[in-house]
Amino acid sequence: MPGLVNEKARIVSNDQVGPRLHVMVLEAPVLAKSIMPGQFVHMKVPGAPDHILRRPFSIYARDVQACTVDVLYQEVGTLTRFMPSLACGQEAELIGPIGNQWSAPARFADSACTHALLVGGGVGAAPLFMLAESLRALGCPTDVVLGAQTKDAIIARERYESLLGFEPFCATDDGTYGRAGFCTSLVEERLAQGCAYDGAPYDYLAVCGPEPLMRIVAGYGAQAGVYTEVSMEKRMACGIGACLSCVVDTVDGKRRSCVDGPIFDAAKVVW
Repeated sequence: MPGLVNEKARIVSNDQVGPRLHVMVLEAPVLAKSIMPGQFVHMKVPGAPDHILRRPFSIYARDVQACTVDVLYQEVGTLTRFMPSLACGQEAELIGPIGNQWSAPARFADSACTHALLVGGGVGAAPLFMLAESLRALGCPTDVVLGAQTKDAIIARERYESLLGFEPFCATDDGTYGRAGFCTSLVEERLAQGCAYDGAPYDYLAVCGPEPLMRIVAGYGAQAGVYTEVSMEKRMACGIGACLSCVVDTVDGKRRSCVDGPIFDAAKVVW
């Protein structure tokens, strides 16, 4: 795994941005320059003696000039409920960059991708943001669909809007923002319409979120004949391919999410 580093990263900020949702900004000069869209880090959280193993976290965004990376996390288990107590100046250890990348930037450069649709469910909006940045920088027309349980949980909406120049398509389970219900209906609708850019149909679809969401969206992509990639974020122990705890079933056999993924061709995943 070329380029893998173990970097001590100083916590710059650790702010709550939604219900049980937080963004931690870490000063990590090497990773800020080397991390690519879709890759992640394996974090050793300071002051958490009950958790010997590191935990995987996707990179939400990076700032090369400021030498920082952003991690979006949700309070779910004991460790993530502990993380909001971490203070500025403390140091976390990050192993990375781990995993492969979304293929869309390379596909666009090869003229194989001309119109992209990105779908993020809940905290799955985070691993797609750097991809959206890359596509916009290349001039690839890109639309974004975001789904969450409630308005306050669509934490990436404003950031995507600032990047895209228009609001992403949003849906909330409780109807407090955007369309009421699951965001899958928006995905189906966008694919059917082919939409705004001179009537050009989508030819690339990327999705990250709960596995049922990814399975449904992958099915829509297959029906529409759109190449689709998913980010299979599994529980991991080692994060470097040794322990086999994050296996994904594919048509090519069992693959490790950490080093063979986390990005997979959705058509090859055995759902």
